[in-house]
Amino acid sequence: MRPRLLLCLLTALALSAALLPAATVAAQARPCHPFTTEPRLRGTVPTASEAIGVELGSRDVTTAESDAYLQAVDDASSRVITGTAGHSQQGRPLRYAIVGRSRNVTRAGLASIREDVRALRAPTTSPDRKARIARRSPAILWIASNVHGGEESGTDASLQVLYELADRSDCAARRILDNAIVVLLPIQNPDGREADTRRNFYGFDMNRDWFARTQPETDGKIELLRRYPPVLFIDAHEMGADDYFFPPNADPVYHEVTDESVDWINNLYGAEMAAEFNRQGIPFFNRSIYDLFYMGYGDTVPSTGFIAAGMTFEKNNEDPTSERVYEQYVTQWTSLSAAARNKEAILNGWSRAYAEAFAQGRAGRLEPNEIVNPGNEVVMQVPDERVRHYFLRNGNPDRAAEVQRTVRRLQRMDVRVRQLTAPLRVPDYRPYAEDARSQRLPAGTYWIKMAQRQKHWVQAMLNEDTYTPFPYFYDVTAWSLPLLADIDGGRSGAVLHPQSQRVPKLAEPDAAAPPDDGPRIGVFQLSLESSSAIESSGWLRWLLTERWGADYVDLDATAIRDGALDDIDVLLVPNGPAIDAAADLDVNGLGAIRDWVHGGGRYVGWRGGTQLAALARVTGVDLREPTSDVPGSLFHSRVDVASPLAAGVGDDVWNFYAYDLVMRPAEPEQAVVTYPPADADDFFVSGFADGEEELGSTAALVDEPVGEGRSIVFATEPNFRGFTDGTQTLLFNALFGDDPDAATTVRSGAVARRAAAAQARSLDRQSEAIRVSVAPSDAAAAEAVLSGYGPAVRRHRSPGKVAFTVANHRGLSADEHPFAKAIPGDLRRGGVEVEVFSAP
Repeated sequence: MRPRLLLCLLTALALSAALLPAATVAAQARPCHPFTTEPRLRGTVPTASEAIGVELGSRDVTTAESDAYLQAVDDASSRVITGTAGHSQQGRPLRYAIVGRSRNVTRAGLASIREDVRALRAPTTSPDRKARIARRSPAILWIASNVHGGEESGTDASLQVLYELADRSDCAARRILDNAIVVLLPIQNPDGREADTRRNFYGFDMNRDWFARTQPETDGKIELLRRYPPVLFIDAHEMGADDYFFPPNADPVYHEVTDESVDWINNLYGAEMAAEFNRQGIPFFNRSIYDLFYMGYGDTVPSTGFIAAGMTFEKNNEDPTSERVYEQYVTQWTSLSAAARNKEAILNGWSRAYAEAFAQGRAGRLEPNEIVNPGNEVVMQVPDERVRHYFLRNGNPDRAAEVQRTVRRLQRMDVRVRQLTAPLRVPDYRPYAEDARSQRLPAGTYWIKMAQRQKHWVQAMLNEDTYTPFPYFYDVTAWSLPLLADIDGGRSGAVLHPQSQRVPKLAEPDAAAPPDDGPRIGVFQLSLESSSAIESSGWLRWLLTERWGADYVDLDATAIRDGALDDIDVLLVPNGPAIDAAADLDVNGLGAIRDWVHGGGRYVGWRGGTQLAALARVTGVDLREPTSDVPGSLFHSRVDVASPLAAGVGDDVWNFYAYDLVMRPAEPEQAVVTYPPADADDFFVSGFADGEEELGSTAALVDEPVGEGRSIVFATEPNFRGFTDGTQTLLFNALFGDDPDAATTVRSGAVARRAAAAQARSLDRQSEAIRVSVAPSDAAAAEAVLSGYGPAVRRHRSPGKVAFTVANHRGLSADEHPFAKAIPGDLRRGGVEVEVFSAP
């Protein structure tokens, strides 16, 4: 909305109160209503139109215009201070503004507030002091927008909020200013905003990057959060569904999200927004699509890592700009107003939550799983087990960098990490995926005790399993740092008093470096439109460039047909739609790949890249569609230590699996990484899995000679979102490592490769699909509902259930896809009891 037009609208709403029913008038008659109070402007701060020539809501502002307006408001108002949280991959600044009472946004004022925040979060602060702080100190409230570059309206709304807080003098604005400082980060993804793309420069969805912090945009933002820890964090998005979403969220909710956070989200902010939207006649929905589970989101991480009310807001991206901006403004202003009105109670509850976290950690108590939505039931409960300590082993030089990176990630979320200075006998040490036993841990082992204010974050990052409470999956279900990094560790519930010392802040470890005479590398991206291809290729380019410092060239189908492989030693083929890529290559391109490998080239592919290898007849692996439901979990896997691909890995690794093809080698000796037999003691899954037994004894990584060359194919993504450090080592070895001993290699033969190609052609991969599994008794009803979403619905039977796949040819994410919102509700109304729902 145009700034002055918005204020006129608010005034009109106040004047229209006399026409509303008596009950509604009474409800809004409380003093200083956020929207019916007549706004008063001081006139000292320029509007966006005056400062940058753009009326907010007339069109989306550019990154430069947003930055310029922040500076203009800062220059004009003593209530505002601005800064830079970091820089994007392409060097654009992440500009932020802090707005509050003039005395609060000085250097001394902000330092005093940060000191109060430290005292509120400290378990040792006396209750009396905490109560005094809660009365006199402002709360820190955050509004962040535009983490997805093409979702712009939250930015423009937050600029409107900035303008009004900087210039209004009425009681509604003063209440926020008197009780809070508001941190606004209008653009979290400036590169994506300028390119009008969801992802950043390297193809990362940065609303999945929060705990790993692989991208500088995420890293800078979280460092600013640590400096100004919030009690409220708004993450403003847009979506491909109708209306507007705000919490309550869908189930599941991660068990270590505190009751305080859930109560604020659902019963304070959610209720206030519902009342205001109803009062203004604005349609909305909640308790659907967006859960509060995966620790990579802009709501879960503030909620778990900072005990804030972390909330995702989503507005239909097809609505007019003015409508999108105004409704984002309504949720932002409503939330700020509710927080300000309840500031003292919120700060008291916040401080109690930190004290309770410390007490839970000392007692070794984990939060139980709970359901927040009527009609749902917990399907998995958190074990009744005491967990007082986690330990990370530090004795394997091959994994030293991964251990260091893991400890650093903990420290950079204010987790206190100590190191044993003497050996420690632990009577109930439980290594990851193993039974408890008495064990002597050597000096140098890292010790992370749960009795600290960050207890919830410690459990979220070091867990063996996430104990998914409800079978709805908006994203992945496993993310344990030690498992992702493939490092040894475990936990204990005993009362222990180790000899130890505090670990100083660790630096980012040096990454593995390619050899000086390394191979010439080519990267073939299977599609320019598919989300899976864009992301997998982007993650790879980031790994090559930013972590390994390796040069490469991009190749397309035309270049491959025209002989570009002659100048390449290793061809990397990430995930994507293999059938489409094979059509682009045609018989000539596929033949060029085959001739190049036979002549001595090394082909390295994964997921769709593995299917393309089969289509090109450079591998003999048999690929099959899975019948299991595994939306994104970590599988304990065995590694053949005799293979050069195992260098620095060891005899096991945790493999990330998400509805991937089931792979079997033509010859058993070609398998380098395999899943244990399903009945073996070391078969273990972290995260949700149903029917996972089908993966038992199948391969995750196959290495086979082809002519004079070599084909290395992964069934899964070895570089998932840039944070699967353990399997990244396998990829590094595939790219830069030695060839196996020719005397020990086993060839699959032309017949097996032709059979693999025929099988690969029969696969219609839907790696970005919406998936629904139901009991056989509900199959007919489910099919009747899903058939309304087009003829692309497929079904197959698996043990004890019938699975359906709704095609997603455009590769849209769940919040972009118009079906993702509608399907769960339609199934529920159709009387279908869903066993598993997984959105892309």
